[in-house]
Amino acid sequence: MNDVYVIGVATTPFKRWPETTHRTLTQWALDGVQKDAGVELSRADGVWFGNCALHVFGQATSRGQVLLSEAMRAGQLEASTPVVNVEAGCATGSLAFHGAAQAIAAGQARVTLAVGVEKTFLPHALEKTKDLFDGAMDRLTPEVPTQFFEQAAAAHGLQFTPRPDRIALLDVCALQASWHMKTFGTTVEQLAASAAKNHTHGALNPSAQYQKAMTVAEVLADKQVLAPLTRAMCAPISDGAAAVLLCSSDELKTLPAAVRDRAVKLVGVELTSGRYRALGERSVTQVCAERLFKRTGVAPSSVQVAEVHDATSFSELSTVEALGFCAQGKGGAYVASGIASLGGERPINLSGGLVSKGHPLAASGLAMVHELVTQLRGEAGARQAKAARVGLWQNAGGLTGFDEAACAVGILERRAA
Repeated sequence: MNDVYVIGVATTPFKRWPETTHRTLTQWALDGVQKDAGVELSRADGVWFGNCALHVFGQATSRGQVLLSEAMRAGQLEASTPVVNVEAGCATGSLAFHGAAQAIAAGQARVTLAVGVEKTFLPHALEKTKDLFDGAMDRLTPEVPTQFFEQAAAAHGLQFTPRPDRIALLDVCALQASWHMKTFGTTVEQLAASAAKNHTHGALNPSAQYQKAMTVAEVLADKQVLAPLTRAMCAPISDGAAAVLLCSSDELKTLPAAVRDRAVKLVGVELTSGRYRALGERSVTQVCAERLFKRTGVAPSSVQVAEVHDATSFSELSTVEALGFCAQGKGGAYVASGIASLGGERPINLSGGLVSKGHPLAASGLAMVHELVTQLRGEAGARQAKAARVGLWQNAGGLTGFDEAACAVGILERRAA
């Protein structure tokens, strides 16, 4: 297997861009990653293009081919470059990254590009936004997940009461959070500590959708979405794009010293699919992380900085447990202790996480890679982690019971080629 390096990263600001087209967002990401890498994108042997929602705008297939056509006509990309379209819910960006990395590792490519582009804010058709997110669950036999959640809630003395005016994923997250609180004593203040931490980090990130530091009290006082979750604990509706340029170790040797000096090595990236499981059983993230740690020989204790998929603040608490950063049931205390904050032992979501940075689905996983690479290069400015050499990201999407339908966990390391 060939070694894989990240040599360029880019992200647009994440926000609501109602007047900005997919083509414009795509071009911004392409221009940004080319500038960051200092390498022409025409060297790419293939592009893995991630998107979830273009069908809502009338482009059901050939998504990457359509949105990259102008770059090909202009010569920024070779006209014959193969484009692989990727869709895996909120995990789309990381699956695009995985495909681009695997092509290099297998020796089938020397340079590859992963791109994620998304518009989820439709101000004149909000029902389409809801349908898009609800599509992350089983829509062919919707009675199956509904009965599963109702039965699980009843078994633990809880309630599952989704409403047609609310994204159903929030009800599932709230149910899991309520179970965790009842089982382990996790408090709403600990959920708020996660959100306050990430909003405070996001205030230092010029690409974040929300750039306002928050206290625990301010998070708790925000509008309640669904107990125990307030608005500040939930990722916003977002548009945006991100891109990552990768190359092989042999290709890296041919590039200028300035490129080689900023390259970040991919230690490994693992994928898993979710399953219907009981509350408290090993999650898809735990399975994915355990496989990655075993394959790479990296221990959780070696990770110095992380980006995790906090679609809600409860997701961060459960994820730090699944990754082995703390014991099951201790995620709330772990995050509230300050360990995961800027200046702490293992900062998590220095980008602001999804609750502050934003969550444009297919772009989110690649934006996590962007943040880690920026941290490992020592280029993060006011939000820079101290002496970070090993970083991990966890990105998950869709829903299969209490598991995300797809999960990716990856590790990056800054070291010489």
